Amino acid sequence: MDLSAPPPYGGGMAITHSVSNQAPPLVGYDVFAADAALREGVDRYAAPQRRAEIAGELGELGRTAGSARAQLWGEQANTNEPVLRTHDRYGNRVDEVEFHPAWHSLLETAVAAGLTGDAWTRPDGHLRRAAGFLVWSQAEAGHGCPVSMTHAAVPALRADPELAAQWVPRLTSRQYQPGLLPPREKAGCLAGMGMTEKQGGSDVRANTTRAVPLAASGEYLLTGHKWFCSAPMSDVFLVLAQAPGGLSCFVLPRVLPDGSRNTFSIQRLKDKLGNRSNASSEVEFDGTWAQRLGEEGRGVATIIEMVAATRMDCVLGSTALMRQAVAQASHHAAYRSAFGGLLIDKPLMQNVLADLALESEAATAASLRLAASFDLDTPQEREFRRMAVAVSKYWITKRCPVVAAEALECLGGNGYVEESGLPRLFRESPLNSVWEGSGNVNALDVLRVLGREPQAVEAFLAELRLAEGADGHFDAALKELLAELSEQRRADGMELRARRVVERMALLLQGSLLLRHAPAPVADLFCASRLGGDWGSTFGTLPGRAAPALAGIVDRARPRTGAAQA
Repeated sequence: MDLSAPPPYGGGMAITHSVSNQAPPLVGYDVFAADAALREGVDRYAAPQRRAEIAGELGELGRTAGSARAQLWGEQANTNEPVLRTHDRYGNRVDEVEFHPAWHSLLETAVAAGLTGDAWTRPDGHLRRAAGFLVWSQAEAGHGCPVSMTHAAVPALRADPELAAQWVPRLTSRQYQPGLLPPREKAGCLAGMGMTEKQGGSDVRANTTRAVPLAASGEYLLTGHKWFCSAPMSDVFLVLAQAPGGLSCFVLPRVLPDGSRNTFSIQRLKDKLGNRSNASSEVEFDGTWAQRLGEEGRGVATIIEMVAATRMDCVLGSTALMRQAVAQASHHAAYRSAFGGLLIDKPLMQNVLADLALESEAATAASLRLAASFDLDTPQEREFRRMAVAVSKYWITKRCPVVAAEALECLGGNGYVEESGLPRLFRESPLNSVWEGSGNVNALDVLRVLGREPQAVEAFLAELRLAEGADGHFDAALKELLAELSEQRRADGMELRARRVVERMALLLQGSLLLRHAPAPVADLFCASRLGGDWGSTFGTLPGRAAPALAGIVDRARPRTGAAQA
């Protein structure tokens, strides 16, 4: 046999390797335009004179997010993980983290799109910024951490006009400038935060990091350890430490005003389940210079606005991930054939995809309503979001992993392979439920509001009541909730039932919004399944009477590419 001769069929590829019946990559589409629930929500809450401008900006960002280039950035940033360099070649301590260029491209796009500053500088800023975060996070989620913290630091910094004047213009800039330089030499800066310590976790009052005041007013030296400090290459951090007057908040820069490096020893980077593109670290302070923000002993009260904003971004991040999971699953089903037809036309697959779409649309509706409340910022809206952010943070972040897992299964074995992108979504999916307070922490926060802030309770219930009379399942569930919240029931082991109560509150909020704003089939099926109990324990168990509506719900959720999108 002459092994040097070419194969009889020509070419070098085996004849068994012809590829067919595979879905094309979901690229070359507008992430914003392809999301009907998001488009309609932005149109609903934006001021009429600004709708076209906001939609235009979001469309530009959406086309970038849906491009092959942005998706490659996401893959590269997660494959080429950050590397810690504690010392330079001469043995000098440098404490720097090196990132792949894709990380910088993702962050540069996010900052240029206003995701760090628009909420505080433009009309309808929170809505526009939240919608942009929903769009751009679908390209890659890990870099959303420094984006979120930079955005969230602004309201906390405003507690001190001098510190705000120094930092806020740089944090709200649309220019991304990596590298450690004196703040005065940078056109744009990023912010991080350091609250968690080994012995306390979410119980920040157990923190042991010490803050010793200097002679200069408001200046301190910090000594201690922070167990989780994400994005350690940020320019400035808001941290908690024990001052003589109690737990206090401090502004800690990486580079001092004279250009020298502050003492900020990065001990190691965390080896995490997901969020691999982002560097989460353990850091040591040893005589580290910082400035007090707010009063001594009022650290939690000072930083609470930052926590509220980052919790809001947990809601947005999980909503974005669910939307991308549904987009990938429905796109695959639209091209993949099995058992004599396209998967998307099979009744059982339609049930699964429609069920996933309901979850995604409900999360989107809640996210945009919360964003609008920040823009309106009336006393009633502030009371509403005091409750609604905690309720939504608990529930929506809990739903994210199960949505990601079911969407992955829609792709079968293809979904379990890294190249599909679904494993990365799945690994990322539990993060937001853990970050900024686990499920129990948020449920207990809701209980505190129920017991101490009656105006917030009433504002939340008033939002639910806007949909009274629209659906029998909704009305019955609302009646049950009111009974659960009665004074007698609150006194009867409420903490034990906290998760059950918060879940019902979240579902009623989503149901109220869908009944008022979503297409009737979406709202009806959501209420029948989530509030009426006509639902199984897994996705794809919507009632049989829903069959005529399923194809339309799936079609509404399915993204289009290229000519199909047009």
